[in-house]
Amino acid sequence: MNRQELIPHLFRTEYSKIVSVLCKTFGFSQIALAEDIASETFLTATETWGLKGTPKNPRAWLYQVAKNKARDGFRHNKVFQQKIKPELEHRNTTSIELEIDLSEPNIKDSQLQMLFAICTPIISKEAQIALALRILCGFGVTEIAKAFLSNKETINKRLHRAKEKLRAAKIDLGIPHTIAIEERLDNVISVVYLLYNEGYYSTTSEINIRKELCIEAMRLSLLLLDHEPTNLPKTNALMALFCFHASRFEARSNKDGEQTLYFDQDIGAWDQELIKKGVAYLRLSSLGTAITKYHLEAVIAYQHTQPNDSKEKWGQILQLYNQLLQLRYSPIIALNRTYALSKAYGKQVALEQALKIDMKNNHFYHLLLAELYSDSDRKKQKDHLELAMVTATTDHEKKIILRKLDKAKQNGI
Repeated sequence: MNRQELIPHLFRTEYSKIVSVLCKTFGFSQIALAEDIASETFLTATETWGLKGTPKNPRAWLYQVAKNKARDGFRHNKVFQQKIKPELEHRNTTSIELEIDLSEPNIKDSQLQMLFAICTPIISKEAQIALALRILCGFGVTEIAKAFLSNKETINKRLHRAKEKLRAAKIDLGIPHTIAIEERLDNVISVVYLLYNEGYYSTTSEINIRKELCIEAMRLSLLLLDHEPTNLPKTNALMALFCFHASRFEARSNKDGEQTLYFDQDIGAWDQELIKKGVAYLRLSSLGTAITKYHLEAVIAYQHTQPNDSKEKWGQILQLYNQLLQLRYSPIIALNRTYALSKAYGKQVALEQALKIDMKNNHFYHLLLAELYSDSDRKKQKDHLELAMVTATTDHEKKIILRKLDKAKQNGI
C-alpha cells in the first residue's frame, strides 16, 4: 500500500481509536480538542512522511505523535487547566503527565464506552448514527453527508448540536452497570443495525452496496461481543444477521456495479466461510429465552443462503415474517411477507394481501405488484413497473426496472 493509500486507510482505522481514548482519559467534554488532536496527528503524518518517508511502524508512530500532541494540547487548554486538571489531581492522578493508554485492550474499552455514550435517546437516531460514523468509524463529513443524502453544512450542524447536547447532559463515558445495560443496549444495537442497513440496502446512495458501512457495523458489533456483559443472545443474533447478508456481497453486484437480483446471483460467489460464522453466531443466539427481531431476521437471512427454491423453504420464511409482524408491524415487513406468500402459495393468494398494503409511494411495492400481475394481467404489470420507475430513488434501482420493462415488452405487452 503506497503512502497516498496508507494515510486515508489509517485515518479510517485509527482516528476513532485516538479520539475515543482521549475522551475516556480526559472526559467527553473535551471531545472537540480530542478530534483536533487526532486530525493534527494525521496532518503531521502527511507532511512528515512526504519528506522523510513512511516509518517502519506507521501505527506506533501515529500513537506516539498523538500522545505528544495530547499532552501539549491539554497543557495549554484553559478549560482543561481550570476544570479537568483539578479533578484528575483529586483522583490522585499526575494530571498532565498521566499515561495516555493506546494499548489494544484500552482502545476497545474506550470505543465501546463511546458507543454507549453517543447512543443515548437525548439525541435523535440520525444524530446518533452521524456521531457513530464520525467518531467511531472515522468518516469525513462529506461521506456522512452522502450517506444521509444531505450536505456538509447540515451534517456539521447536526454533529455540533449533538455534541453540545451530550456535553450539557454531562454524559458519562463509562459503560453502564450490568443492571442498566439491557435498556441502554437496545438503543446501541438499533444504531448499529441501522448503520448496517444503510450500507446493505444503500437507499441514499447510487452505489448498490456500501461495504465500508457494513464492515464498520460488523466491527462495532464485535466490540459488543468481546465485552462479556454485552455478549448476549441478541447481540449474537445481530452478528449472525450481518454475516449471512455479507456472505452474498460479491454476488449482489455485477462487474459494472449494478445490482443482481437474488435469483440471478452466482451461488458460487457466496462466501461459505461467512455463512459458517453466521451459523455459529446463530447457535449462540439461541441460548437465551427471548426472541428478538434480530433472531428472526437472522434466520430469514440464513434461509436466503440456502440455494433451494422449494415451497417448504418459503413456507418457513413466511412463518418467520408472521412472527416479525407480531413483534411490530412494518409495511416493509408486510411487503416481504407477501413475496414469501407468493412463493409458498401462489401469486393470486399473495395479490389479495398485497393490495391491502398502503405503500403507493414505494417502488418496491410496485415491483411486487408487477411480479404478482405478471401471469394474470400484463397491462397492470406494465403500469406498476412504470410507477416503480417514477418512485425509485437511485439510478441503479431505475436500471433494474428498465430491464424489467424491456423484458415485459419482449413478452408482448
